[in-house]
Amino acid sequence: MNKLVLIFVTALMLSSTHTFAEGDANKGKIKSATCVACHGANGNSMVPNFPKIAGQGEKYLLKQLKDFKSNKRQNALMAGIVAGLSVEDMQDLSAYFSQQKITQGVASKTADIALGEKLYRGGDKARGIAACMACHGPQGAGIPSAGFPALASQHATYTAQQLKDFRQVAINAQTDAKAPARMNDDRKMMVAFAKSLTNKEIEALAQYIAGLH
Repeated sequence: MNKLVLIFVTALMLSSTHTFAEGDANKGKIKSATCVACHGANGNSMVPNFPKIAGQGEKYLLKQLKDFKSNKRQNALMAGIVAGLSVEDMQDLSAYFSQQKITQGVASKTADIALGEKLYRGGDKARGIAACMACHGPQGAGIPSAGFPALASQHATYTAQQLKDFRQVAINAQTDAKAPARMNDDRKMMVAFAKSLTNKEIEALAQYIAGLH
């Protein structure tokens, strides 16, 4: 079976057999006061370096918080924030932000939207680059119950940096470098996806995703 099809079928099976509602959104709203400075009111960051987390899948949000706490996903600022959070706190915050509505993003007028769309919807089979929509959906809504994050309307600056961080894993392996990289993705699918992307392709993808809705 084609790898992309297998991933998609597995995701659908997970979606149809699992629900995820561990946190208390009302408690999460109260606890979210410290998140506003970076992620904005209701999880809609105004600063492009910080992600919008409004409407993101609860399962995905909880995983990221746990990964920051365990240092599986490295970020000095987030490590300090989550250090004092309990599992219940993280569950409540994830529940709250998952129920908020993300503000619509806008792609740059000078972006290569055609290239971004081509990669997002079709990938590049010759280079082993999978289509983003296989896991993140045609409109970028993700598959929350499977833990595949929503992408649509995310800041292009943030998305581009994450793709570069995933790509850095391969660069480090090839060059013996020790530059900061991200590798807390499920089954290293994003590491495999990003390793062959050029900077031009990353920027095009990030801009396309920013305007996706």
